[in-house]
Amino acid sequence: MRTTRSTTRKSPLTVLLTGLAAFLGLVVLGAAGPTPAQAQAQSPSTRAATGLHISNGRLLEGNGNDFVMRGVNHAHTWYPGETQSLADVKALGANTVRVVLSNGHRWSGNSPEDVAAVITQCKANRLICVLEVHDTTGYGEDAAAGTLDQAADYWIGLKSVLAGQENYVIINIGNEPWGNTDPAGWTEPTTAAVKKLRNAGFAHTIMVDAPNWGQDWQGVMRANAQSVYGADPTGNLIFSIHMYSVFDTAQEITDYLNAFVTARLPILIGEFGGPADQWGDPDEDTMMAAAQQLRLGYLAWSWSGNTDPILDLAIDFDPSRLSSWGRRIFNGANGIAQTSREATVYGGGDPGDTQAPTTPGTPTASAVTATSAALGWTAATDNVGVSGYDIVRVSGGSEAKVAASVTNSVTVTGLTADTAYTFAVYARDAAGNRSARSATVSVTTDEGGGDPGARCSIGYRVVGEWGNGFQGEITIRNTGTTTISGWTLVFAFPNGQTVSNMWGGTPTQNGGTVSVAPASYNSTISAAGSVTVGFLAGKGGTNTAPTAFTLSGTACATA
Repeated sequence: MRTTRSTTRKSPLTVLLTGLAAFLGLVVLGAAGPTPAQAQAQSPSTRAATGLHISNGRLLEGNGNDFVMRGVNHAHTWYPGETQSLADVKALGANTVRVVLSNGHRWSGNSPEDVAAVITQCKANRLICVLEVHDTTGYGEDAAAGTLDQAADYWIGLKSVLAGQENYVIINIGNEPWGNTDPAGWTEPTTAAVKKLRNAGFAHTIMVDAPNWGQDWQGVMRANAQSVYGADPTGNLIFSIHMYSVFDTAQEITDYLNAFVTARLPILIGEFGGPADQWGDPDEDTMMAAAQQLRLGYLAWSWSGNTDPILDLAIDFDPSRLSSWGRRIFNGANGIAQTSREATVYGGGDPGDTQAPTTPGTPTASAVTATSAALGWTAATDNVGVSGYDIVRVSGGSEAKVAASVTNSVTVTGLTADTAYTFAVYARDAAGNRSARSATVSVTTDEGGGDPGARCSIGYRVVGEWGNGFQGEITIRNTGTTTISGWTLVFAFPNGQTVSNMWGGTPTQNGGTVSVAPASYNSTISAAGSVTVGFLAGKGGTNTAPTAFTLSGTACATA
């Protein structure tokens, strides 16, 4: 589920009411056996092959080349000023961006002029653009959600903007368009919305999201995919599964994806997360490995700006400050930098190009801190053109990719203080040819960590309150100039409140005093960065907020 500037977290009441049903639904899905989605897809007799299109279960470009999406989601409708983000995700190797829009039902609507500008920016940055209406999220369970029919009307109102963009734009009708309440109701309005867009003359590839807040844990999309696909007279329809904590085992992930692949029904992972939360620990390694093995697209959630920043790929929209989640997505195994190929409509992936770029110059290091180092090198050359660089850490006879760049410089982040590193660079072209490795440069990071001193401020708020319980959120901000490595937060509840569950940290409570140790993914706080801890707690008739907080023994300001 996604709400304004949020991640997948649901309200505590929703969790309590649906948790058991989700567990039972997984059992039913796992034991369901063959479904209609596992019968082979029958292609419509006539297909519209304008631009991006589907053939035999694969997403192809207009020239017939296979296209595998590798990219991220970007919350444009809530952060319309962050237009640089498209260039930033491209620089890190993405070939696709899924852009959050609003039709005006729940949030401020994105105008035709704004959408046209987004498309122009995608094309300028050589990205395929997936546009989605977010207002449909959780329909049937979230009273604020809009319908797929309303979303279809929004797209029809944008037809003059979208016409002629079939090579560059995929229309994702509505985000997670059904909650957990009667998800079987998803099929009919999804089919109707597809038909409405086709009747209006749209030839674009259309993307449809699953019910159950996108995760389809009751198997409704899986069971009805063939009938929905068959209702599209062009056959240019692709299914999108969102994978979060429901998909926490390898078998669940591979079974779901293989059911569609076997049936030759096109599918991608339209959103997914990796960091553990209170609902479970998604198996992102299997998601990415399976997508690579099956040649399926994936789009990670999300670039930046989540209320709970656990799923921010970049901290404060800064591409030089990737989170651990961001480093995993862009530079990890089966990640974007390793597997992404630019769309051939932009000149990428020429199969006739077999010549590798020349070797980049020896990198030099500057601006070395406790956790980062800036590297620069003389650019490589290529007979067609250098599309980017892979930066690797060299250790003995092995190497590991740590960053990617489309220019001849990069800032490597996430390093350990007072540690020696050796880096080198490869150049690559759009066809996937890679140069010989450059000479190496050695870097030793500065000493860091230690006592954060008075370099912190705390924001505390009650997110929601009911009866004898409430949900709270604590944001810890590093107001200093160096990274805080390791922290312990201590505060005291004045009215006997008791923490029952926490995400983003591990609590220990003695009377009213609560001590919080960080989770593995947020144990460091970069300069000017922040981490957020959320919790559920019990309370009596009074729920006064704590007034004093210490971080690793030092008092913090309150905001």
